[in-house]
This record gives sequence, C-alpha cells and structure tokens, in this order.
Amino acid sequence: MAKTIEAVPVDAAAAARRADRRKWWVLGAMVFGLFMPMLDNLVVNVALPTIQDKLGAGVSGLQWIIDGYTLTFASFMLTGGALGDLYGRKRFFMAGLGLFTLGSLMCGLSGSTGQLVAFRAIQGLGAAMLLPGSLSIITATFSGKERGAAIGIWAAMSGLAIAVGPVVGGLLVEHVSWQSIFYINVPIGIIGLTMTYFVVTESKDPNTSRRIDPPGLITGTAGLFFLVYGLIEGNSKGWGDSLILVSFALSAVLLVAFFWIESHRESPMLPLSFFKIPTFSAANVVAAAVFFAMFGSVFFFSLYLQNIDHYSPVAAGIRLLAFSLVILIVAPLSGRFSDRYGSRWFMTVGPLVGAIGLGLMLRTEVGSPYTTVILPSFLVLAAGMATTMTPMTAAVMGSVETRHAGVASAATNTSREIGGVFGIALLGAIVTSSFKTGWLSALQAARVPNAASIVSKFGTAAATGGAPTFAAFSKNVPRSIPIPVQRAIYTSIDHPFVHAMHAALYVAVAFMLLAGVVSAIFVRSHVEIERVPVAGPETNGAGARGEGTAVGGH
Repeated sequence: MAKTIEAVPVDAAAAARRADRRKWWVLGAMVFGLFMPMLDNLVVNVALPTIQDKLGAGVSGLQWIIDGYTLTFASFMLTGGALGDLYGRKRFFMAGLGLFTLGSLMCGLSGSTGQLVAFRAIQGLGAAMLLPGSLSIITATFSGKERGAAIGIWAAMSGLAIAVGPVVGGLLVEHVSWQSIFYINVPIGIIGLTMTYFVVTESKDPNTSRRIDPPGLITGTAGLFFLVYGLIEGNSKGWGDSLILVSFALSAVLLVAFFWIESHRESPMLPLSFFKIPTFSAANVVAAAVFFAMFGSVFFFSLYLQNIDHYSPVAAGIRLLAFSLVILIVAPLSGRFSDRYGSRWFMTVGPLVGAIGLGLMLRTEVGSPYTTVILPSFLVLAAGMATTMTPMTAAVMGSVETRHAGVASAATNTSREIGGVFGIALLGAIVTSSFKTGWLSALQAARVPNAASIVSKFGTAAATGGAPTFAAFSKNVPRSIPIPVQRAIYTSIDHPFVHAMHAALYVAVAFMLLAGVVSAIFVRSHVEIERVPVAGPETNGAGARGEGTAVGGH
C-alpha cells in the first residue's frame, strides 16, 4: 500500500501576525513621506524676512516663493493620483518623494530668488505625486476597522506637520540658517524612501484595459493651474485685473473641456460616475468648505499672534501647537469610531463644532489673553476639524473601488488644497477691504496727514503682512515722514486689523455650517461596507486580494 504523505500545515496565525506588523510599517513609511510636504505648507513663511535680506527678494518674489509650491502642488495632484493608479502607487510615491527631496536640496543651494521659486515648484510637483499615493497605499493596505484608525493617524500627522511648521521654521532660521529649513528634508526623505522600498508592496488598478488619458491630463492639469493662479494672484493684482480675468476664463474653458473629454473617454482620468455617488461628491464639497474656513482663519490668526500680540515666530508657533495636539489625539479616535458608526454624523457634527470654535474667536480683541480667549477657541476649532477630517477622508475612500484609490485620494486632496487657497484669497480680500476702511478712519481720528494716500499705498501690505515691531514697520516707511507720525500710523493698525479679521471669521463660520448641512443631507455610506472580492491575482499593498465595488450603505 502506498504511503500517504501529509502536507505540513502553514502557520497561518504567524503569517497573519507578520502581515499585520508589515501593515503598520507601511503606515509609518507613508507618514514619513507625508510629513515633509505638509510641513512645507507653512515652514517657509517664517523664513521670508531672512530670505528677503539674504537674497534681496522683492515683495513679488517672496509671494512666489510660497505660491510656486502651492500652484504646482494643487495643479498636478489629480494627475499624480491617476498615474499612480495606472502605473503603480509605490513607484509614483517613491518618485514623488525623491523629487521632493531633490527639490529641497536645490532650494537650500539656491543663490537667487528665481532659482528658489523654480525649485519650490519642483517641491510642489513631488508633493503632488506622493500625497495621493500615500493615502491610496494606506487604503489598499488596510481594511475593516483598521482602515479608519490608519487614516486617522495619517490625518493627525498631516495636521501636526502643518501646526509645527512655524515652530520648526522659526527655530531653524533663528539658530541655524534659512537654508536649513530645506536641508532638513533631505535625511527625512532618504529614510522615507528606504522604508517605502523595503516594506511597501506595489499596487495599482487591476483593470488592464485602462490606458493613460493625455487629453484629460492636459486639460485637467491646465484648468486647475489657471484656477489656482487666479485665486493666488487675485488679491494682490486686483480681481478685475485683465491677467486674473483671463486666468479664470482659461480655467473655465479648460475645465469644461476636461469634463466633456472625460464623459466621452473609455478610460477617463477621473471617472465622472464618481460624482453620481452622493457621498463622494458631498465629501469633496465638505473638504473644500472646511479647509476654506480653517486655512483662511488660521492664516490670519498667525498674523494676529505675531503682528498684534507681538509674539516671535517661535512663540506664535508654540501657541498654535495646542491646535495640532488636539488633532493628533482626536483624529485617530474619530476614524476608529466612524468605522463603527459611519461617517455621516461625524461629518455633520464636526463642522458645527468647528463653527463654534470660529465663533469663539470673535471674542478676540487687541491684547486679549491667550489662555482664556484664544486657547479655548483653538481647542474647539481643532476638535471640530479632527472630528471631520478622518471620517471625511474615509468616506471618500470607501465610496469607490480600491482600484480607484489614487484618483479618489487626489480628488479629495485637490478639493482641500483649492478650498484652502480660495479661503486665504477670499478671506484675504475681505480682511484687506475691511481693514482699509477701518484704518482710514483710525488715521483720520489720529489726525495723521495724507491719511488717504497712506492707506492707498500701504493698506494691502499692512492688512496681509503687518509688522511685528515698530522697527520692522519703519523700514518700509519713507524717511520723510517724522518718527512721531510713523509711530501714530503703526499704533493705528491693531484695532482695524482685528475688526477686519472678525468680518472674515463670519464668512468662515458660514462655510463650516455649509459643510455640516451638506454632510447631513448627502452623506450616506461609509461604515465598512461589504465588498465583493475581485477575481484574479491582483494584490493590494499588504498582500491581500483587491476589493470590488462597495455594496450596501449606511
């Protein structure tokens, strides 16, 4: 009789434990790569005076050091997400991280304003490639209740990076050099690349019939480029400026062409069927509205802390840390709970709490104490943001098939970025207009001669830049104006700025309320929905099989 040979059973439990550990290493690699571009959203701001002094940059040059990054970041994100889905998320994440690291090195080596602006644009392009990839890799790697927690950690770390940016930037500029804010990215980028190479498994859209969509890539990217350019430059050039009007017109034409092309393509870059999913559409509206309110209000509160309360950049950044610490704690918890109970009510209540936080900011006056007036508003606003962000992201990612994770991630991140740019642009216009009116009245009350010409010449700069000290202010004032008059002009800025900031806060509150209403009405899915396994060997980032279309709802 033939002897029966029994196969040795595989230790499934040990394999599962190894896969589980690998997943969290993947999350660590994604957070490492994400932290730098998020940090660079604000870290450069505090170095601008030093850069101006060292490179001889003008006001326009300083603006473009910031805007060159934002413009490429927002414009190319959708393209980066689509190409990552098609050709490999790990590949594009690593390419973006490598490009961002190289751009950071070249920024530090820049010898002129033009070089720095160009290399900042390269940083933005790298960030646009890696950011959608980081979230789509997390979505492909985690499933079930773990996905919300992982996205929560991802969102919390992005919030932390944005909040510590001014602190890190201030410390480095003050104690090392302005170049160090860029050089610090180089070792972090190398570590992130090494971790990603060893722990992340490649994943992409398993639909082999999908092809690159050049018309969609060109029209979509160009349409977003001109839209963001118009929003960035509109406040400084004037919304009626011919260049701004042409930018918006080109954007409208190109985006209409983009949507027409996408509706007639077999393999569109952005499947328009996504927008028939109420949760997907609503979550993108919520992303834009919430980040409109947050970026705009926090931007002007940063100016308030430095220019009205006269904190140093480091001291102001430290006072903003409370905001990030709340996000760091609450975001992972909201992600975990939203996977249990659904995103809808978290996305409804979160913006309402955020609106209350913004409302509390209306108590702020010149000289308001930090601990009893400013800190409570920061804590409440941060709690609302943290309650909203992770469920919102998880709702978007859960509303489409995993194979479209890169495009879905890019879409929501583009919505967030454009919302933030629009928030700073529109609220900036409101603050500038209100400030000029109030400042003129203050100067006339102080009997400053030629008040109208002073407001006309310095109003925009005073509203959006101000000056933390009288010495810094007096450098930009003609020497022909006597010192007592200069001091009267300087001291007249504070109250009009605070009242103008209040006007902007009312608009920010309205956008938060809009986000809450949209969520309550339209968001319907997200509690981890049963998914139909896709036949075939395509694996996700953790080595599990890909997932099919979401069914069911909540």
